[in-house]
Amino acid sequence: MTPLYRQLAEHYLGAIRAGTLRSGDRLPSVRRLMNDHGVSLATALQACRHLEDQGWLEARPRSGYYVRTARRGRLPPAQEPAELRPDPAAYVGIHERISSILERGQRAAVQVNLSLAVGAPALYPTTALQRSMQGHLRRTPAVLTTMARRHGHPALRQALARHALARGMQVAPEELVVTHGCVEAVNLALRAVTRPGDTVAIESPTFYGVLQVLESLGLRALEMPTSPATGLSLEALEFVLREGAPGGQRLAAVVVMPTLHNPLGCTMPDAHKQRLAALCSEHDVALVEDDIYGEMGDADSPIRPVKAFDRSGHVIHCGSLNKVLAPGLRLGWMAPGRWQARVEMLKYAQSRYVEELPQLVAADFLAGSGWPRHLRRLRAALQRQRHQMAEAVAAHFPAGTRCNLPDGGLLLWVQLPGGLSSERLFDAALAEGIKLAPGTMFSNSDRFGDGLRLCCGQVHGAPVEAALRRVGQLARELLGA
Repeated sequence: MTPLYRQLAEHYLGAIRAGTLRSGDRLPSVRRLMNDHGVSLATALQACRHLEDQGWLEARPRSGYYVRTARRGRLPPAQEPAELRPDPAAYVGIHERISSILERGQRAAVQVNLSLAVGAPALYPTTALQRSMQGHLRRTPAVLTTMARRHGHPALRQALARHALARGMQVAPEELVVTHGCVEAVNLALRAVTRPGDTVAIESPTFYGVLQVLESLGLRALEMPTSPATGLSLEALEFVLREGAPGGQRLAAVVVMPTLHNPLGCTMPDAHKQRLAALCSEHDVALVEDDIYGEMGDADSPIRPVKAFDRSGHVIHCGSLNKVLAPGLRLGWMAPGRWQARVEMLKYAQSRYVEELPQLVAADFLAGSGWPRHLRRLRAALQRQRHQMAEAVAAHFPAGTRCNLPDGGLLLWVQLPGGLSSERLFDAALAEGIKLAPGTMFSNSDRFGDGLRLCCGQVHGAPVEAALRRVGQLARELLGA
């Protein structure tokens, strides 16, 4: 269910969009909001601050909140899917297409990388992590020469279980398996619940790493229409679960990223997450949840994953510290639910155990007071950088460009106008040292050829602004040609 402060914020956002409240108008006072809507002081303030964070309001000292002057950074969001029918997409050749784009990017002399979905090193607690690692090496030097424990160090599993509880999940430390990042977790989940030739439902577009995993396992995909506002179409999924995939084959699994989706940036509402968990339980289908961005929402209140609504063990929850704490540690984990025994066996067969030193470092940080402070700083920095990049896109890209501005995370999804090929733009920008992520990486169909994923992990300084200005100029030139 949508939090009360978000409902109140949406009420006044509707008035702003409708023109009832115009630029420069004063929002009703906090006391008036409390009286008119029967809400607490905290709820009224949170609603105002949410609209301020989104760029719709500005706070004036001793005066109140006012509707901001219209900014160029407010582009219309990406369009909803034109059709709600699933799209069968066997992964024939998709690996080559993704590999070609990745290889071209690796060969080039890149000066500004707007494609890499990770924050700049300055956003992470380098000093604290370094101090923790040095301390463990002094106290237990044999950590480097002792066999790691099965399924993860108890200290890290305990810390992860406590954080899962805060997000609405009830998992015991023993029910978690530590992995080499989130991609290994998704790989293990799919290996546990499918066989080569099976059909798996995925979002469309989806993270290209999922496409690579599916092809490597010999699986076929059913691309499901996905809203840039609310995520996977539950109506389309319910139809396929009831009637079967094209050709009559039963779905073996569903793979989703319901929180701060890559590449769209959207978050599925809680009611949809609850329904999604119930659908998979009802039809006895495994749901693989990629929750790598789950801790990166703007709001102070935790975002609940689908796993929080799982009552039957059908949701395999996959997470990671790679984006939110330490990109260099490559630490992930999973809660395999009813497939735990098989996942543990597959993990042992595939890559054995994860090194314990990075696990100890991560466990120290998660259990200490530095973790919430780090999260607040990281979220604030990324929010600022997303807004700055969205404004730059609006200022420099051709008229008709659309852009999703999510409530958290690292990413912006841009829809180019006039059918402009994002892969052509990728090649043109790459020739000038600017790296992008074209929409063709995120689907086996050609429906997202005009899509572009931009990463906001870097500080938005002069190099990033100049790069976006040049990309916009190249886009106009390609449209003109």
